Amino acid sequence: QVQLVESGGGLVQPGGSLRLSCATSGFSFNLYRMSWYRQAPGKERELIATITNGGVTTNYADSVKGRFTISRDNAKNTVYLQMNSLNPEDTAMYYCNSKAIWGSREYWGQGTQVTVSS
Repeated sequence: QVQLVESGGGLVQPGGSLRLSCATSGFSFNLYRMSWYRQAPGKERELIATITNGGVTTNYADSVKGRFTISRDNAKNTVYLQMNSLNPEDTAMYYCNSKAIWGSREYWGQGTQVTVSS
């Protein structure tokens, strides 16, 4: 059974940091590109960070570039999102996504809420 379980969300003050984790199981993690998306209330889901299956290449949305860092540990089947210099516009539900490097298999986590507020 495929599982993607996000954790690490919560309430943080502006300027603060959080580290999200997405622990996965049930598929060959090292054959999947991993991404983080977020969705704020009333807005469309936004792709914010991607890392290739080997962890060599990362890409970021302009809205988070320079503040967020995506990484992965293929030995632990886990992907991370380090978020620094958070601001209220970062408030959203954050989702982990896996996409096979071959074929069309794709899986989603249930999300973890991040709220940035003073």
